[in-house]
Amino acid sequence: MSRLQETDLRIFVDAVRRYFEASSRIAPEITSAFLGTGDVPEHEFNGVVALSGRYHGQVTVSLPQRPLCELLLLQRETNLSESNLLDAVGEIANTLAGNARQSLGDELEISVPTTRRGRLGSPPHTRHLPYVITLRWNTYPGLVCVDVEKKG
Repeated sequence: MSRLQETDLRIFVDAVRRYFEASSRIAPEITSAFLGTGDVPEHEFNGVVALSGRYHGQVTVSLPQRPLCELLLLQRETNLSESNLLDAVGEIANTLAGNARQSLGDELEISVPTTRRGRLGSPPHTRHLPYVITLRWNTYPGLVCVDVEKKG
């Protein structure tokens, strides 16, 4: 397995920006991008998409409840139930991975998102140090963890 290059990781930063701008017309502020050491911080709602094929690993989106509610309301969705919030965070993770596929190639296989309210715990990382993108959207924090390696 080989490490993703900075240009590969940039794809995910750009995908985060595009998602929030397209879905809300409010650009997120990328507050940091770093290699995660130890436990990666998490928020209340988490969506995870596993990647396989030419790449191996996962992309995790973690957001608090309030920004998910605001995103749904901006999309004219009034059902703010827990299950709808989980669907929303899973859809964000799926969209980010799908956007990455456009740049990384069709060999990138994307799983159906899994979601969870509360901490995911410390899943074993694919990479020794996963890439963490922290953001602030409409005053709310969030993060995307890119734990992906390129095969061969």
